[in-house]
Amino acid sequence: MYFSALARTMAAAFALCASAALHAGEVEVLHYWTSGGEAKSVAELKDMMGKRGHTWKDFTVTGGGGQNAMAVLKQRVLAGNAPAAANIKGPAIQEWAELNVLTNLDAMASFEKWDEALPKVVADQMKYKGRYVAVPVNVHRVNWLWANSAVLKKAGVAALPKTYDEFFAAADKIKAAGFIPVAHGGQDWQDFTVFESVVLGVGGTALYDKALVKLDRAAMTSDEMKKSLEIFRRIKSYTDANSNGRDWNVTTEMVINGKAGFQFMGDWAKGEFLAAGQTPGKEFTCSAAPGTANAYTFNVDSFAMFQLKSWEAQKAQGYLAYLLMGKEFQEKFNLRKGSIPVRLGMNMEKFDDCAKTSSKDFVATSASGALVPSVAHGMALSSSQQAAMRAAVSEFWNNDKLSVSEAVAKLVAVSAPKQK
Repeated sequence: MYFSALARTMAAAFALCASAALHAGEVEVLHYWTSGGEAKSVAELKDMMGKRGHTWKDFTVTGGGGQNAMAVLKQRVLAGNAPAAANIKGPAIQEWAELNVLTNLDAMASFEKWDEALPKVVADQMKYKGRYVAVPVNVHRVNWLWANSAVLKKAGVAALPKTYDEFFAAADKIKAAGFIPVAHGGQDWQDFTVFESVVLGVGGTALYDKALVKLDRAAMTSDEMKKSLEIFRRIKSYTDANSNGRDWNVTTEMVINGKAGFQFMGDWAKGEFLAAGQTPGKEFTCSAAPGTANAYTFNVDSFAMFQLKSWEAQKAQGYLAYLLMGKEFQEKFNLRKGSIPVRLGMNMEKFDDCAKTSSKDFVATSASGALVPSVAHGMALSSSQQAAMRAAVSEFWNNDKLSVSEAVAKLVAVSAPKQK
């Protein structure tokens, strides 16, 4: 019923040369790109699909966040009414593939030479049992530190901090100047975004991989992990009292508007700065989080492709997959969103200095082994393990009475499922 290898190869060829009228169809897509920079990014994709004659339909779940959307998606898929694609990433791709509901994209991948265009660590995440079932769109670097240039200047901070000693010295100056040193949104994923950058900065990729990816108990209970927790808690003292529950983009606005000095956040935050008309190196600055200049935590947005019954829908889906990995869309999309192309060998001339640095470091860390998946953003652990890790770290962030030793014990408890 679904694409054979030959049919998929033909579909790829059609994507290149067939007229719009011959393969017009509808693609229904589940995504979460609704903020300023993100909304402009997805508009690029809709426009490119429309030029080929296809129509785009947003998959929406009224009153629901990501968790509710996934529940509705599962109900629809199991009922035989799947959308064409859904924004799913990391180990969650494998979880959906195990339900035998994702379509095989190998012929398209072979036709377009995806294995050559992608770093192996990324390509492997798009596959299930060696076969492509999802398409990567971009690469976000998570271990960024953003800063308002004017705030730093007014506070007398001459350079972005490269160590945590330098960071806290700068934070003290910013606080003394009457600004909020660290803009932070008190949600568990934002808490963990800060935490994983601290672990990476304190213990390097070795500690990060062992403790947060492999969930090794020895690494979890190490002195480096305890130091990471101490620094993490100290950072909280530089945030404002109204951070609890604040969305990330609202938090970024605090830096954009000059109310706060720093923010730990992935480079989707840059999309907000750009949407506000600001320029990197001028109104705002970017730097790897303290201690992480030679490491890279990645968050790859990707679309899992579901099995569809309608031939017209299959053709539209095939063209969507083709577009997502195409050089034209990779450039346009990532210029809008603040991320970088996932394809290797892309021309970065049109990108800003932050993106050029990110691209250079992405390639370098891919070769050195310092390219590691972001735990906070669903690239490393199962959904249940990720939720448990977030909860443990967020509890430590929010409860000053919880000791470092007690936090370590909670992290070890999360690691139990992976221990032999």
